[in-house]
This record gives sequence, structure tokens and C-alpha cells, in this order.
Amino acid sequence: MQIYDFVNEGLGHSSYLIEITDGTAALVDPPRFPIAQESLAAQRSLHIAWTFDSHSHADYVTGSPGLHARVGSTFVAPAASHLKTPHRAIGDGDSIDLGSGLTMTALSTPGHTADHCAYLLKQSGEPIALFSGGSLMVGTIGRTDLCGEVLTEPLARSMFHSLRRFDDLPDDLRVYPTHGAGSFCSSPGSSERTTTLGLERITNPLFACTNENQFVEQLLDGFGTFPTYFTRLPELNRLGPHQYNNLPQLARLDADQVERHLQADGVVVDTRSAVAFAQGHVPGAISITMRPVFGSWLGWLVKPDQPIVFILDEHQDRDQLVRQCLDIGYEKFVGELDMGMQSWTASSRPTHTIEFINGSELPAVKMAEKSARSSTSAKSTNTKLGMCPVHSMSSLAHSLKPHCRKDH
Repeated sequence: MQIYDFVNEGLGHSSYLIEITDGTAALVDPPRFPIAQESLAAQRSLHIAWTFDSHSHADYVTGSPGLHARVGSTFVAPAASHLKTPHRAIGDGDSIDLGSGLTMTALSTPGHTADHCAYLLKQSGEPIALFSGGSLMVGTIGRTDLCGEVLTEPLARSMFHSLRRFDDLPDDLRVYPTHGAGSFCSSPGSSERTTTLGLERITNPLFACTNENQFVEQLLDGFGTFPTYFTRLPELNRLGPHQYNNLPQLARLDADQVERHLQADGVVVDTRSAVAFAQGHVPGAISITMRPVFGSWLGWLVKPDQPIVFILDEHQDRDQLVRQCLDIGYEKFVGELDMGMQSWTASSRPTHTIEFINGSELPAVKMAEKSARSSTSAKSTNTKLGMCPVHSMSSLAHSLKPHCRKDH
């Protein structure tokens, strides 16, 4: 038996494939397009027989309904999620026989969401892995404010008691969270993706806290903001997302069509580098550079019901762009400007530019440098403030990487 993890660095989301020795596999919290997971399963001649969701996700669209429809996987989800899509509901303490001596047991752990379940994987009755979802994470725990302000503190108190359900499990038990570094679903934590219960008992202050009121106060003090699309995805996942057999392709639009789109209050998103955007862009376009966190920024800046036209350069990956949009439930694509800015400028339409300056030219930075230079203390620490170069981001093709984590 082996467990592989797949990390979407842009969303801070981890999903897992459990390879079972009878030629089947189970997925835990798969993304909407589990391309890398299915590819690995095919390479290892595995049939994905099971797919588990730990809770109603707010940060991404679940891939479990699609797996059920496409390959016949049994979709297991908490009964408290009240899903409208075909699934097998599971409650606290319920166990599912995965075959080859493996069982998956649901542990009701409300807190991150009201419907949350962690899953305890056992082999011949002995715990071998805890899929903690949005409850226990590396160095932190899941935030409890995604269901609205009224439920934030009650769910925090539920979280305190839910974490105590892990107290009797062994120190060496591996923990596989769904959320991690880069995820808006967690309070501030570590960059590591997996851990052990023993390590978290030593290093995770929230997990180690035994006073409920102190726990709640500390947890609530650590929350930051989150993208507005988080408020709509739980219901979309509950009702069931639209299913795609393949990634849709962007239609090619000419400059006339893009101009009419803008006149109709449509949105134009320019995915080129910030430098290219500053040198010339379609008036009214929004700059969101294509990189692993593109989807999160789209969710911050564009409403999900707004039709979108994209402007890309010739080397950018269209499939990755579409996947990131669909991962967060953005589906209203009009298309892309054919040949990019070249066709816009060739049509003699106006462009806008933005002055691109170095960080050291900002007034506040100049004042800080001046203050640093005037320091006379030999022991003082001065920070060099200079140029802020623009770095190209790595391809999204590297954002989903399978790694073998444990072999039993």
C-alpha cells in the first residue's frame, strides 16, 4: 500500500491517492480535474474505485462527482453535507472496507465546516494514516470563519473538541491534511504538507492548547481575509458542479468582438507579465499575471457571473488558464483576443500604458533608506532597499506533482 500526494501550490490544496494492493485506488479530496491523479492510476494499472470528500469545499470545486460519473468511483461524503449529487453518505464511526485489509473510518470533526469529517485509514485494524482534511494541519488548524460571522466562534469551539478526538491516536501516525501553505482555508502555519501527530503535539500551539477559551481567542486572532468566491463554492459543490469530459477551448476573437465585449460591460483579463501590461494594454483591462496563484487573484478581482475575455502571449498555456478558472467555479469564458495585443494594435485602436518604476523610487522607501543611512549604531541592522525586479513564474505544469509518501 502506498500513499501519493498531489499539491496545487496556487490554492494550497493537497489531494491523495491510496494505492491498494488489489489493483484499485482511493482518492481523498480530489480537484475538479484530477488529471495527474488519473494519469498515475493509469500508469500503475489502478482502477479508482473510491473517492472521498472531507467537507464542503470553499476554495475549489470538487472532482468527486466527475469521477463517479466518468469512471464509476464510489463517491463518499459526510452525511451532514446533504449533497444533491449521487454519493454514499457516511456518518461518525462508519467504516468502509477498501479491500486488502484496509478500512476507512469517518471521524465527525466539525469546526472548519459544520459537516467536516476526518478519515482514519486502518490496515488490519491498526491506524496507519489520518486524512485530516481542514481540521488539523501542519503547524496550525483550519479556519472557522468561512460559514459566516455568526458561526465563526461556535465552530471554533466545535473545532477545539473535534481535535481532542485525535488524542488517543499514536504519535507516529502520519497526518495528511487537505489544506496547507498558500491556502486561505488555514490559519497561518508551516510550509510542510504532511506531518505526524507526535510532531504536531510538540510544535502546533493550537493543537496543544487545552484551554477552550484561550484556544478560541488565539484561533480567531489569526484570521485574515479570503477571496469572495469562497462564499459561493460550498453551495455549488453541494448541488453538484457542471461536469466536463475535457477542458473547454478558448474561442479566438478579433479586435472588433473584444471591443463590443467591453462596450457591453464585459471583463478583459490580461494574463501577460506586469512589464508587458505596463508597456501597453487594452483600455479597461485587468492585469492578473498567469502563475500558480492566478485563480485566487481572479476570485478576488472578478465576479463569477461576469463574462471574461483573456489576453495572453503566444507561449502561455491555455489549458492551465482554463483549468485554474474552472477550479474555482469561473466558467463564463467568451474567449481570447486572437494574436493578443498584436492584433489590437494592428487595428489602430488605442492602448494604455502605466509607468513601471523600481521599488526604491517610492517615497516611503526613500525615507526608509535615508533613515537607515543616518543610523550611527554599529550594531543596528540596516536593510538594503533597492530594485524590485519582476521574476517570471514557473509553469503551472509543475503545480501538481505526485510524491510517494509512505509504503506499507
